[in-house]
Amino acid sequence: MADQDEGRGLYAISVVADLLGTGQQNIRLYERRGLLTPGRTSGGTRQYSDSDLAVLRRIGELLDEGLNLAGVAKVLELEVDNARLRRQLERARARNARLLDSYPPAGQQE
Repeated sequence: MADQDEGRGLYAISVVADLLGTGQQNIRLYERRGLLTPGRTSGGTRQYSDSDLAVLRRIGELLDEGLNLAGVAKVLELEVDNARLRRQLERARARNARLLDSYPPAGQQE
């Protein structure tokens, strides 16, 4: 159930700002810069999910390390790309393992 809720908007911007100890204007700035895209209600109110909170925490960590917003954007982009590539690699390894398992052991004929 938690995995299903991860992407669903659960929190208003005021709650997120309180949870993270930052200002609402900072969160809006991160959105304008394309660092995150919260869901919205039919009336246009931002709704932040648990995954949005994770991104906002990561933004805070990177800013604390001295990166500017352009650097943060690049790191986030590279982290997403890296995660995608890791998933592809794992799928390829699993596919190769299944292929190898389907061959008879060396020295044996069918």
